[in-house]
Order: sequence, then structure tokens, then C-alpha cells
Amino acid sequence: MFRTHTNGELTVQNLDQNVTLSGWVQTIRDKGFMMWIDLRDRYGITQLVFDADRSSKELFESASKLGREFVIQIEGKVIERQSKNQKIPTGEIEILVEKLTILNASETPPFSIEDQTDGGEELRMKYRYLDIRRNPVKDKLIFRHKMAQKVRNYLSDQDFIEVETPVLIKSTPEGARDFVVPSRMNPGQFYALPQSPQTFKQLLMIGGMDRYFQIVKCFRDEDLRADRQPEFTQIDCEMAFVEQEDVLEIFEGMTATLLKDIAGKEFGKFPRMTFADAMQKYGNDKPDIRFGMEFVEVNDLVKGKDFKIFDDAELVVGINVEGCAEYTRKQIDELIDWVKRPQIGANGMIWIKFQNDGVVTSSVNKFYNEEDLKKITEKFGAKAGDLIFLMSGNENKVRTQLSALRMELGNRLGLRNPKEFAPLWVIDFPLLEWDEETNRYHAMHHPFTSPKPEDVHLLETDPGKARANAYDLILNGNEIGGGSVRIFDKDLQAKMFNLLGFTKEDAEAQFGFLMNAFQYGAPPHAGLALGFDRLVAILDGNEVIRDYIAFPKNNSGRDVMIDAPSSIAEEQLDELALRLNLKG
Repeated sequence: MFRTHTNGELTVQNLDQNVTLSGWVQTIRDKGFMMWIDLRDRYGITQLVFDADRSSKELFESASKLGREFVIQIEGKVIERQSKNQKIPTGEIEILVEKLTILNASETPPFSIEDQTDGGEELRMKYRYLDIRRNPVKDKLIFRHKMAQKVRNYLSDQDFIEVETPVLIKSTPEGARDFVVPSRMNPGQFYALPQSPQTFKQLLMIGGMDRYFQIVKCFRDEDLRADRQPEFTQIDCEMAFVEQEDVLEIFEGMTATLLKDIAGKEFGKFPRMTFADAMQKYGNDKPDIRFGMEFVEVNDLVKGKDFKIFDDAELVVGINVEGCAEYTRKQIDELIDWVKRPQIGANGMIWIKFQNDGVVTSSVNKFYNEEDLKKITEKFGAKAGDLIFLMSGNENKVRTQLSALRMELGNRLGLRNPKEFAPLWVIDFPLLEWDEETNRYHAMHHPFTSPKPEDVHLLETDPGKARANAYDLILNGNEIGGGSVRIFDKDLQAKMFNLLGFTKEDAEAQFGFLMNAFQYGAPPHAGLALGFDRLVAILDGNEVIRDYIAFPKNNSGRDVMIDAPSSIAEEQLDELALRLNLKG
């Protein structure tokens, strides 16, 4: 037996007991005549003591040879600690060691295995197995596990069945780029890794499973950022004989349960907002509603005053930043420079101050008198002490630019408190979006999304105006899930493929299996997928998903620990019929 107890459970209730512990050496404090060692495992830390008077010479000498991260086993007696540490559960006791066994020696680690480590991010990624020993990483992985258990329990209680779907599937042209896998047994042909189990979960509904879920690995070959990895985990779900309202009710309940159990926050019905309202009020389809700063359009108040920038603009729109009229010119200029960055792309920004003494002034006093400016402040509902920012230009671009500014100000002003939560449903998305480059429609969600019943007729006359029977779940300005009511009629699905530019032959080649399945009694069905990594991070007060993944990739999509991706042997290239013809 390597241990009778873990390093996080012994207390004064265990005094005088003989115990066996195992773990890693965290720290060593050697006073010459006495030595203290902190022994660590997943559960906590226990202090060991070696005493020149009470320990044998051989034992004391063995202890003096230990180094950080040595794996050891000890036997000894639980005694009361003289200098107690109330910060840890085992802080009132220590173990007087009677026997020491070195199970494995360790090189000196490249960074300290402490909560506040001296290791940089790239170094810790290279030695991720060491980084996992640190409490901040270990605790995040345990938190992720607890979340997964709660999700499984909730969905199982709602009669969902967990079913595994294939990982080697067929590449499809819609969505992000696929990761492809060459087939040795079928030279020149390839599998794709799934971006989601979309068609399989629909087939499960046709197969009569009624309610399916899976906590599943998905893959997308796209550029990375803090909340995106090339491989990620979804809570993937589908339900038969349901409408949109049924899906929203189930997953609103699941999210509310998680928020209550994890964060101690209770919610009633989640608010709902149409896509059109979200874009008009916040400039994006995943608004953070923990704070205000809703957009206000002022075309009617600012045009016709000989200010060419506004007169020539398709839209003039702004936000009211409460209590910030005391911003200095330097602070305002810094924000103007911020929106001019290439990532935002604005040409500039106009400000209006409603000063505490009641005077209204602006950066365009030459064109607008105080009466003009007061009308603007009234439309914003501004009060003394507020600061208004106005932006102008192409309608779609300026909304996106102002949205970025709103979020940046929310961060700077501390309005995006990670311990506060604001869930929201966004509904009634456009079914299709027009792509100027390819000169055709693309599905806003995916090709299997049903139009709203009252908009089906628009597919014949004005497809761009058709709304999708789709919904996104937003939490704190992050899309954590999305789904739709699916098309289950073969003719409607064929019409959708046609609108998306598929020839009949292309549709058959790509999705013939699904179209065939529709001929055998496909039930009405709908579903939703939630980004599990993102949901875990947000509920833990974070937005960086990488910290919650055991072995993540870096921003270049590389695993620096195992050095992947990497080249493969020429023999393998030959087997896979992939050898490049370098002569040409």
C-alpha cells in the first residue's frame, strides 16, 4: 500500500496515528538539526518533520538527499504542529517520519511548482505535465470535471441518452476548414475530423432516439484566439418532436442550474432579444447586457449642419458613458487612437461632454451650438457628468466599430465583473447571408436550419429576408451555445441546397445519405450545441479557455510539449499516397 491517507485529509483527529503517505516534495527547510518537508499530492500538502534527536542518523541522511519534486513514500506518526498554519486543512499537524522511501528522483524543474510560478507561458506549455501539478491549473481541471458531471446528470434526468458518433467522417464544403485524414486503404481519399456531429445527431432522431447528447470533441482548422482551439469540446444535443420553445426551456433550465450550483446565482426567465434588436442596440449578435451604453442613432439631429463627416455618413450613432465627463483630453485622444487601430478601422470619433456645471461642450462646437448639443444629450438621456461618443460611416461597419469601443470601455470601467452573470437568448437570425466574393448565399448557421414557418414563402421571392428558426445562448457577451429547428422535409432541404449554390449532383454527393434518410419518416427535430470549454471558463470567472484544457495548443496551433504537428516518414507518405512530386 503506497498510502493510507492523502496529503489533504489528516487533522488533529488523527493524532498519534501511524500513517503512510506518498507524493511529491514541494519544499525543503533544513535547519541542520531539524528538517521540514512539504509533501504534496492532488489533495493537498502535509508537513513532514525529520529530527536529529528523534530520527535515526540513516533516516536523517536520506532526507538530506531529497530535492524538489522527488516522489517519495513515508511512514510515521501524526503529531501536533508547534507552528500552526491555518491556511491549509492539515496545518495543525505534521508527520514525524520513521521511514522514508525514494520512489523516484527528479531533475530540478524548469520553473517553480507554486501558485505564483516564475515560469513563462511558453515554458509552462512545454512542460505542461509539471504545470498541471500547480494548484491554479489542477483546480481548473477539477472544476471542468465537476461541470461535466453536472451536465451529464441534468441531461440524463431529462431523458437524454449519450451516444458516441464517428470521428472519421466526410469533408463538407460549408463552415470552417476541415482537418483531413488520408486513408491508407483508399489511396487518394480522405476522412475529415468533425466540426460537429450535426448530421449524425439528426440521423439519430430519424433513428428514434428522441433525445440525444454527447460531450464531444470537435475540430476546426481556423485561426486561434483566447477562446478558440483547433480541437474543442461541445455539449451536443438533439431532440425530436419539439419546437424552438421546447429546446429553449430545456437548456435555459440546464444553464440556470449550473449558474445556481456553481456560482450561487438564481435566475428567472432569461431575457430574449431578436438579432435585429441586438445589432441595433449593441452592434453585435452576442451583447454583454451586464451594463448599458445602448446605441442611440442621431441622424435626425446632426445632419444638415455643414459637418461633412456626419452629412456624408450612412449612420451616425453613439453611446453615453455615464460619469466620465471628467475624462481629460489626453484620455479621450487615447480612445480615439484606439478606435483608429487597424483592428477597429474607424476614421475617428466625436465627443460631447455634459459637464457637472450643466454646460454642454464638444469637439465639434464649430458646427453645433449649445442648443444643438443639448438636444443630442436629451436623446441619449444623458445627465450632468456624462460623456457621449459619436461615430459615423457605413451602417454595418460603424455598428461593429462602436460595439468594440463599448466593450473596451466596459472593461476599462470595471463594468464586466466576472462574478456577475447575464444570460440572454438571441433569436430570429437571418437564414442566409450574401457573400460578395462568391456571389452567392451562405447559411448563417448551417444548411440544415429551418426558416421560420411564416418566412418559408420568402425562399421563392426574397430569400435574404427570410429569418432562421435559430437561437443563440449568450452569457456575458460570449456566445456559449447555438442551435436551430432543423429542416426535416426532403423538398425543403433540396430547396435550401439550391439557394446555397449546390447543384443537384453536389447535394447528392455531399448529403445524399441524409436526404435518403428523410424519405423514411423523419420526425420534426431541433437541437443545440454549447461550447463546453467556454462555458466552463466563464462560470469560473474567466474567458481564456486554454487554462481549462489539460494539454492545449498555443496560438500557432502547436503542441510545444510533444512538438506537433510534425513531419512524417517518407515510408508513411508512400503508404498514404501523399509523397510530393518535387521535380515539377
